[in-house]
Amino acid sequence: MLGDSLTAGYGLASRDALPARLEAALRALGVDASVINAGVSGDTTGGGLARTEWALADDPHAVVVALGANDGLRAIDPAVTRANLDRLLGILAERGLPVLLAGMVAPPNLGPDYAARFDPIYPELAARHGAILYPFLLEGAATEAALNQEDGIHPNAAGVEVIAKRMIPSVLCLIRRTGHPAAGRLRRECAE
Repeated sequence: MLGDSLTAGYGLASRDALPARLEAALRALGVDASVINAGVSGDTTGGGLARTEWALADDPHAVVVALGANDGLRAIDPAVTRANLDRLLGILAERGLPVLLAGMVAPPNLGPDYAARFDPIYPELAARHGAILYPFLLEGAATEAALNQEDGIHPNAAGVEVIAKRMIPSVLCLIRRTGHPAAGRLRRECAE
C-alpha cells in the first residue's frame, strides 16, 4: 500500500495502521495475504512517484495507491497531481501489477474550481489504466469527530477500522486480479 500518513498510520500504533487492519480483515476472511505498509507521512503524489521503485523492492503481487491528500492540502496544481498519478500507474502497469486506486477529494476550502479539476482525477485515471477505483479513501470516517484524531484529518483506530471494513470488497477484487489461490472463492465477494 503506497501512500502518505493515512497509510503510514500517523498517530497510531503500527497494528492500527490501515495496511495492518486490511491484512487482519483479509485473514479473518481466510485470505492469507500480507499488506506491506509503504506509507510515508507528508508524502505527495510526487514523493510517491519518486519512491515507486523502493516501494516495489518487496516484489508485491498488487498495489494499493493511496496518494493525493497532501497534494490537496498543499493546493498543488491538479494538473501536477494528475501527471504524477498517471506516471505512477503507468509504471505499475508496465510491471503487470494490478492496482486499486484509492481516491481523494479536494479540501472544501480550496473552492469549487479547484475541486472541479482535482476530484475527477481518480475515476478518470482508474478508467484509463484499468485500475480498481475506491472513490474516497476516507469514506465513512471523514468529518466524523469520533473517528478522527484531534487534528480532524487523520483517523483514529476506530476510524481506520471503519475505512478497512469499507475497503475490503475492493481489496478482494484486487486480490482476485492477482490469481491468488483464493481468487475463485472471491468471485462472490468481489463486486467488480
